Amino acid sequence: MPKLTAIASHLIFKISVSLCCLLLTCVSSVAPAAASPLSHTLNSAIATPMAIFSFSGTRPSNLGVIDGKLQPCPNSPNCVSSQANDPEHGIAPLTFTGDPSAAIANLQKIILAMPRTKVITAEGNYLYAEFTSAIMGYVDDVEFFANSDKGSIEVRSASRLGESDLGVNRQRIEAIRANFIS
Repeated sequence: MPKLTAIASHLIFKISVSLCCLLLTCVSSVAPAAASPLSHTLNSAIATPMAIFSFSGTRPSNLGVIDGKLQPCPNSPNCVSSQANDPEHGIAPLTFTGDPSAAIANLQKIILAMPRTKVITAEGNYLYAEFTSAIMGYVDDVEFFANSDKGSIEVRSASRLGESDLGVNRQRIEAIRANFIS
């Protein structure tokens, strides 16, 4: 009988995790541009009681711009960067005209309108924000560097923990791109 109870407990745990993952996929698949105030409220309402699931990891200490470059992506598929040379991690930079700090300010407004975001640094031509997933509390580190010489904004979006992000980092940058007006 104890073996049956252990099997049943394990099965219930696996089903719960699967349902959480399914819910996370459904909630995070709503593009911010298409999200209504109601979905934003629902996302916040779902995230608040699930705060016990907080897999935030440790904030990286090596982020930022060094010689015009953001940190490279790790080998795991849960990162995209406009400075990556491989198709798994590569993503196009954003483009802008005019003042780089105005472009960063525009990005900051877009990011702050997205659910579960926190801007950590917004100075001159650089912006760093954290995005937290709705259910499990995973944190992604997202950076933008406005290169005035090229008229482009280099981007990097990386998950702190885990291996796969189910394409969330790429989808996030594309959603930001769709709302960005240079």
